[in-house]
This record gives sequence, C-alpha cells and structure tokens, in this order.
Amino acid sequence: MKKHFGYILIAYIVMQLSSIVGVPLLYKIGTDVMGEPADQVKQLVPGYWLVISFTLTLIVVWSILRKSETSTRLERSAPLNAGSSIGWAIAGIFIAFFAQSIAIQIEYALGIKMGSENTQMIIGIIEKVPVSMLVAAVIGPILEEIVFRKIIFGVLYEKMHFFFAALISSVIFALAHFEPEHVILYSAMGFTFAFLYVRTKRILVPIFAHVAMNTSVVLIQSIYKDDIQKIMKEAEQIQGFIGGLFS
Repeated sequence: MKKHFGYILIAYIVMQLSSIVGVPLLYKIGTDVMGEPADQVKQLVPGYWLVISFTLTLIVVWSILRKSETSTRLERSAPLNAGSSIGWAIAGIFIAFFAQSIAIQIEYALGIKMGSENTQMIIGIIEKVPVSMLVAAVIGPILEEIVFRKIIFGVLYEKMHFFFAALISSVIFALAHFEPEHVILYSAMGFTFAFLYVRTKRILVPIFAHVAMNTSVVLIQSIYKDDIQKIMKEAEQIQGFIGGLFS
C-alpha cells in the first residue's frame, strides 16, 4: 500500500476517535467560555463536532490526494467515457436502492429488527443541528468511498478476484458503522459501489451514487420520520405475530 493511502486511513481513524476529545472540549468552550446553558450545549455539541471533524478530515484527505500520486492500478487503466460514466452514476442510485431492498428482505427473513439505530441517531443530530445534514448526505459518503472503495477495495482488487476484494472491503465497511446486526445491509451497499467503481474505473461514480442515496434517505427520514416509525412498528408487530404462529 502506498504511504499516502496510509496517511488517509490514519486521518479517517483519527476522525472516528476524535469525539473522545473534541466533544468534551467543545462542551467546555460552550459552557465556560461562551456561557451558554449546559443542557443546550450538551444537545448541540455532537452535531457541531460532527461537522468540524468530518470537514477538516475531508480537507486533509483532499490535500493528500491533490498533492500525491494516489491512483490505483484500476484507475490507471482506461476509464469508461464520460457519457457512459454519467449513465452508470445515475443507474447506480437505483441499483443501490434495489440491493438495499433485497438485503432488508434477507434480514427480515432472518428475524433481524428493522430500522437502523445509526440512521436514527444521525436524524436526531440533524434535527438539533441542521447543518450536520451536509455530513450525512455529502461529506460522509465522499470520505467513505475514498477510504473503503478507492483505498481498501482498490488495494485488495490488485491482489485478488473482484468477489473476494468486494466481500472483504464491504464487511469492513459494514463493521465501521458499528451495527453488526446489519452487516448484510451495509455489505450489499459496499458490493454495489465496488461494482460501479470497477465498471467505470472512476471513483466519482460510486461517490455520486452514494451521495445521492444518502441524501434521499436523510430527506425522507427527516420529512416522514413519524410515518416511517409507525410503519416500522406495524411491520415488527406483524413479524412477531407470524413468528408466534410457528413457535
């Protein structure tokens, strides 16, 4: 692995762990320096630190990519032409949603609880700090595609078959969301974005599809939050009733 890829991975890991120091520091600044009410600061700090840490990391990663030769062997081969790449980027949104729906059905059949606590937590943060929507919808997906597809998948793909490279990188991608019960769901996304990357040899294609998908999910979850929770609760009741018939 190129050392510049290593720098990017380190920056991403530091970002993930930065809340340990960043959140208490921001809380102290808000209460002691700015004199804001402690309860209010406590609610806002996670959202603002999310924006600060992800934005700074994106700037660092962009600087590394801009100044270094960080292309993979996959990208050094002839990429798909611009028109076809745009077509795949748009199609990739629908492919990703289709893969997600299949994964949800599989998890449902396995008795895995519907819904994502990670998504609900993010929606809760967005409600308190609206600007954090940029992280969930745009900055986060860009960083994830650079880390998990361009670097991790790209390096593995140089050494093994697509299926195994996509499987390993997708499982790592899934575990990085700290919801192991939804490993199938996140892995399905990882496979889809890895396919788009290989098909077009342009990292911008899975980035576009990922950003578009996350933006859609965030907007739908934010606007129709109450309706979605009601539907999920009814679905869980039906699942429990069906399960009871066969127990």
